[in-house]
This record gives sequence, structure tokens and C-alpha cells, in this order.
Amino acid sequence: MLKHFLKSTTAVILLGLSLAFDVYGKSVEIGIDETLAIFYQQNLDLIAAQYNIEQSRADQLIAGAIPNPSIGLQFLELAGRPNMGSSAQGCNPSPTSSCGIAQYYSFSQLIEMAGKRGLRIQSSGFATQAAESDFQDAVRVFSNMVRDSYFQLLLSQKNRWLAQEIVNHYQQIIAANSLRFKKGDIAESDFLRVKMEAMRAQSDLDNAQTAVEQAQAGLAVILRWPDNSLLFEAKEDWPLMLDIGQSLTKNDLIDKAMNLRPDLQADKHRLAQAEKELELARRLKYPDVTVNAGYAHDPSNNNLNSFFVGLNLPVPLFYQYQGESDKAAVNLNQNRLAVEQTQLGIRNDVLSTLAAWQSADKIVQRFQSGLLDDALSVRNSSELAYSKGATGVLDFIEAQRSYKNVMRDYFEAMVNRTNAYYDFAKALGLESQPETASTKTFSRPESE
Repeated sequence: MLKHFLKSTTAVILLGLSLAFDVYGKSVEIGIDETLAIFYQQNLDLIAAQYNIEQSRADQLIAGAIPNPSIGLQFLELAGRPNMGSSAQGCNPSPTSSCGIAQYYSFSQLIEMAGKRGLRIQSSGFATQAAESDFQDAVRVFSNMVRDSYFQLLLSQKNRWLAQEIVNHYQQIIAANSLRFKKGDIAESDFLRVKMEAMRAQSDLDNAQTAVEQAQAGLAVILRWPDNSLLFEAKEDWPLMLDIGQSLTKNDLIDKAMNLRPDLQADKHRLAQAEKELELARRLKYPDVTVNAGYAHDPSNNNLNSFFVGLNLPVPLFYQYQGESDKAAVNLNQNRLAVEQTQLGIRNDVLSTLAAWQSADKIVQRFQSGLLDDALSVRNSSELAYSKGATGVLDFIEAQRSYKNVMRDYFEAMVNRTNAYYDFAKALGLESQPETASTKTFSRPESE
């Protein structure tokens, strides 16, 4: 599972590396896939190191290692005239020479009993799987953090676009009102009111530009400040709102999340590891056996060559490892509690994100089903009526403000729905990235 994930991540990284920036320092549009690719390229190694996956794999190798045997060699030079008066067969010394060289060879091997090595292997294997699941969960969480920052940048850009559009609109209106004012068709107070609204619109544009720069800096921090990060402009790269479980019942959604969420899988792996650790602790009272064997070639002995075999084992007479067993039992209970808490959290995540998605989707549909057209129609009608003197300046300004507020609310609703969609996918534990498509549904309807 992890290998498949890393392969897909590598493909995204290659996509990110293909980005080309304008040599003149102009802003360059990037999509959500490119943004995620940059994040993975800058942070994937750090995330993996944080969760010590390689160290867990090394610990797994250590746990499966068989104890090395010990080999002993000993050579003794026998002095002359040993064993005076004895009948040793291997030594016939002369008065001026030594008797010979005694040679001793020994071998010892520790043999673990009661399946301790197998339990250690299984325990370390679960630890490795838990580390890999933690890594997947971290990427799942961090990816949505990147998306939130990306769409916050897009929201600030759309607010800037709206502010610029309103500024341009007021410039046209002021130009027309200047002619009407010179002809005496409108009062000076009405003309000044429109100029004041134009100045407010310019202030809104300045604030919107500041918000864009702040959002660019925020995204750059999350991406660990790659080159040209302050030139990034978010592309309208919206997810296709696929059915990722919205049509399922709540119980089916919870079951789906229970099977897919990597954080729950990590807790279950740690629980399985704790069970193996408890069983291993209980088997410590079964002593391990050390087998000893050897060969001796000793000319000073009655028997020139001799062999021996023996066993050595500790006797758990006074201490029977009860402390290790109790400690492992406490750790097991803590891991069981962690699994239950994660399951409760998943239930809450699924139901809350589903409700947020359903609400956000309905709000966007309400905007797109006619509210946007109504706001634009009211603004155009009020502007036409004001240009012909059929309505007052206050009604005209109120129509402009209503249009601006409706469009801002629509932009925010679109971003909220997108974030709710990804949060719902994250709550379900979906590993595949939701498909995206560049759309124009976010833009204001064309003026009539």
C-alpha cells in the first residue's frame, strides 16, 4: 500500500518539477496538483524521517537476528617433565625439551526458547506497519492543509478581481456622471456620493491586494518557501464533485472510514504489537539455553583427545519477570483505549464533514440557481434607472453594494464547498486524490 502511494506521489512530484516560471518575474498560475507536488518534493523526506520508517525497518531486522555463536581457541605450551611419576600417554619429554602444545577448542550457542524470537519478529513487524500508517496519515492531513491554503489564495484572488471590477465600473460611472453634472442633470451631492463610493472601492482593492500577498506568503510557508513562491497565482482548479460516498447511509460511511483511515490502522497495528509484547513478557520466565561443545588435544592428559558437550540455563527462582508482564499489560490496555478513541473520533469526523458538505453544496446551488443572476439584474436595472433619473443615488449605491456582497458570499461559498469536499474525503480516509478540472463556474455571470 505504501509503495503504491509513493509511486503515485513520485508521479505528482515529476509534474511539479515541470513548472516553468516567467523569466521576467511575472506571476505564474499553478494548479492544485502542482502545488501538492511542490509540497511533497519539499517535505516528503522530512515527514518520513519524522515518523522513523527506516528506523522501524532496521529494528525489524534486529529483532529477527539469531544470536551469534561464540568460538574459543586456547593453546598451551607444556613445560618439561610434567606429571612426574604419572602414566600420561601423550607426553614423553626429554630433560631438555618441552612436552608439547595443548590445544583446546570450544563452541557455545544461545538458543532462545518458547518462541521469543518469533514474537519479537511479529512485534517489530507491527511497529513498522504502524510507522507506515502514521506516514500515510500525516500526508493525508498535510495534503488538506495545503489545499486549504491554496484555495484561500484563490479566494483572495477572486476578491481582488471583484474589487478591481467594481473600481473599473465606478470609473465608468463617474465619467458619465461628470457629463451629467456639467449639464445639471444630477445634483452635486449625488455626484460626490458616487465619488465617495469609488474611493471606498479603491480602498477595498488595496485591501484585497494585501490579502493576496498575505495568502501567497502563507502558502509559501507551508511549501517551505520554494523558489518563486511569491509569484504563485492559484489557478481555478476545482474538484469534480464526484460521488465519494455522499449517497451511502451514515452507517455505511462510518464502516468505509473504519476500513480506510490510516490513523485507525496505525492504532490497530500498535495494539497488535502490544499483544505480542505482552505474550513475549510472559514467556521471559522460560529460560533460554546455551549449548556448549568442545574438543581438547592435551598431551599431558591420560587421554590425548577428548570431547565435551554441555548445557547452561538460568533458573528463574527469585524473579520471574512479573514486572515486565504487568508493564506490557498496562501498555496493551492503553493501546486498546487509543483504538476506541480513534474510532469515536472517526465517527464524529464522518458525520460532521458530511453535514458540512451537504450544507455547503446546498448554499452554492442556491447561488447558482438564480441568486447571482438576480444580483446582477438588480445592479444593471438600478444603474439604468439612475442614468435616466428614475431612481435616487442611494438606491443606486445600495444596488452596487448588494451585488458586491452577493459575489463575495458566492466566492466564499465556493471555497467552503471545495474545502468541505476534501475534508469529507479526508474523513473517509480516501488515498486517491479527488479528480480536478479547471472550470469557470466561479466567475461572475457575463454582463448583459
